[in-house]
Amino acid sequence: MNDIKDLIKTLHPLERRVAPLLRQTAIFSELVKKSRLKDVEVMRALQWMQNKQVLKIKEDVKEVLVLGENGKKALKTGLPELVFLNSIKHKAKLLDKIREETKLSKEEINACIGLLKGKASIHIGKGLVVSINDNGRKLLQRGSFEEKLLKKISGKEVDVSKLKDEEKFAFENLKKRKDMIKPVIKKEWFVILTNTGKKLVTSNLGPEKTIEQLTPAMLKTGSWKNKEFRAYDVKINVPRIIRGKKHFVNQAIEYAKRIWLDMGFKEMTGTLVQTSFWNFDALFTAQDHPVRDLQDTFFIKNPARGRLPDKKLVETVKQTHETGWTTGSTGWKYKWDEEEAKKNVLRTHTTCLSAQTLTKLKKEELPAKFFALGRCFRNETIDWSHLAEFNQTEGIVVDKNANFRHLLGYLKQFFKKMGYEKARFRPGYFPYTEFSIEIDIFHPVKKEWIELGGAGIFRPEVVKPLLGIDVPVLAWGPGFDRIIMEFFNINDIRELYKNDLKQVRKIKEWMR
Repeated sequence: MNDIKDLIKTLHPLERRVAPLLRQTAIFSELVKKSRLKDVEVMRALQWMQNKQVLKIKEDVKEVLVLGENGKKALKTGLPELVFLNSIKHKAKLLDKIREETKLSKEEINACIGLLKGKASIHIGKGLVVSINDNGRKLLQRGSFEEKLLKKISGKEVDVSKLKDEEKFAFENLKKRKDMIKPVIKKEWFVILTNTGKKLVTSNLGPEKTIEQLTPAMLKTGSWKNKEFRAYDVKINVPRIIRGKKHFVNQAIEYAKRIWLDMGFKEMTGTLVQTSFWNFDALFTAQDHPVRDLQDTFFIKNPARGRLPDKKLVETVKQTHETGWTTGSTGWKYKWDEEEAKKNVLRTHTTCLSAQTLTKLKKEELPAKFFALGRCFRNETIDWSHLAEFNQTEGIVVDKNANFRHLLGYLKQFFKKMGYEKARFRPGYFPYTEFSIEIDIFHPVKKEWIELGGAGIFRPEVVKPLLGIDVPVLAWGPGFDRIIMEFFNINDIRELYKNDLKQVRKIKEWMR
């Protein structure tokens, strides 16, 4: 803000109180003393002025030395080793005599002997008679480096980074001794005025207190007249408020569910753990099909097996696998194993929900439309477009008049509402559909087509055993996570679920 007068009108009372003091000092601690405000009030005023580009706040962090309790004691009575030397500077004495005269503890006496022997300042003779030598006398005359450092610390603030060599030596020695000296981290803040700030602090700021709020009482009495009101700057930077919100993937899921609901579909739900019967057998997937292999499927260890549905349905599915039952098919021509069908798996697709829904439908409820959108699991090699866990959107339309063109229409409409004007459909193969197609969308960054999943019309071998009649059932199950990557500018599918709070806060809302 270039107009100083307009700037002055926006100043808070705290800013008005601190700003003139910036002509005298740029040190935060001194500003606190001179203003007689609390630390937090001064800092708040400086931060507000920084937002207004009046100044910049710089932080200085340094390590300084302070005295411990033993260090303070040593300043009064002397360092133990110097007290020890003073007791023998005129004549040698027995160690017990020294302890008696100096009142030093046994631990202190032993420490003194070690220190003074290390400095070659004493001699210990027979019978533990201790005498001082020339080095000891010189030490008493000049004083120890440790003693000098303690005196320096007591008189002023000592910056560790500015210690001289002999002071560093003393510092290292004193650090080894209990509660003599300790370094502490000290922070100080300094203010650097901008050109605008230099003009502001030398300007007449007017009254320290301005009216912050117009009250009904002021209007009633007219006391607001001829008073100065503080102006509010609507352009000023304010702290960012992080609001609570749903994870962006959940936002997209809710939107997709709304698409299907608006198109007249009902939602199917079910458990993540399914028996192989529902996940594979009910969908006419042969028990020796490679998709059941551990390379693709996660089998549950405990409990390893689950319960099958009623015997009539199980028998019908068995016969369809073995001979084709009454579907006009020859089946897979193998002996169907009930124990294999009982194996529990993490569902590899949501199509198992479609199979379960067909068994519950009654003829009088037709035509009917259902959808599902949920988590599935496959033992995939994880890369930019594959995860071991993924969301799939499932759908079926049960209608005697349904045909392949209707299938493509439903899919095109869904992808259009999800933001893809064009999608590619190509012939594919699935054990449970005929016609079968693969659904692709083009990734604008990777510059390649991404496979989303399959669709088709359920074969009679699926529909008739489950529903009891042979009627067209349109079915699809594209992967959902790949569909939403482009909207969020995510090029690696792994980023959808990395639980990065910063990403969740910054990523845009799902709005189609």
